[in-house]
Amino acid sequence: MTERNASIAIVGAGDYIGAAIASRFAAEGYRIHGGRRQGEKLADLEARIASEGGSFTGHSLDARREQEIADFLDRVDADAPLEACIFNVGANVRFPILETTDRVFRKVWEMACQAGFLTGREAARLMLAHGRGSIFFTGATASVRGSAGYAAFASAKAGLRAVAQSMARELGPQNIHVAHLVIDAGVDTAWVRERIAQDRGSEAAEEMSEDMLIDPASIAEAFWQLHRQPRDAWTHELDLRPFGETW
Repeated sequence: MTERNASIAIVGAGDYIGAAIASRFAAEGYRIHGGRRQGEKLADLEARIASEGGSFTGHSLDARREQEIADFLDRVDADAPLEACIFNVGANVRFPILETTDRVFRKVWEMACQAGFLTGREAARLMLAHGRGSIFFTGATASVRGSAGYAAFASAKAGLRAVAQSMARELGPQNIHVAHLVIDAGVDTAWVRERIAQDRGSEAAEEMSEDMLIDPASIAEAFWQLHRQPRDAWTHELDLRPFGETW
């Protein structure tokens, strides 16, 4: 592992995609900082990455709070120059439209859209001073089409996609790579398999093949490949789905 004098920030460093991204970039010698609600839950990830020779620091963070995001990224940049920032907050909920309360709609928008805007803006502030950087957003099928029961989630994810497009057009000419990843399938996590079990039965969840679910490590690899792209061939939007998925 070659140590780099650069940091990676992950906002929404959860147990699956966020953890996989942290491990992938740590393996390349970056200093990783992950933020999530209840940052103490990152202790196991911090210990695992340290055991592999990497650097990871966990932070408690509410990504909806402007000052918390600014302070978090300032701390990251003070540790080592911020080279990439990945916004990975989920907020996937399902409610029939008549059960989608104002509170639910507002909270999902704050988590999946407003927090992404705040993260991107504050990362750009630091990266413009450095003259380079990568800002990546984790999207979903809902980013490009709404489905029954997902009015709150789809509107927030579609909004995040629009934020990413606007940022890419503005910041690309200033040497900041902005990209949006559409994760167009279920991710192979315990939570997803529980949802499948609720909808289709426990046997269906157990038999769900890897052809139909995405390994978090594969998503992390896509983020890494985006980050290392030469700037004369930057990708702005990337669709990821297992080959067994119809679309």
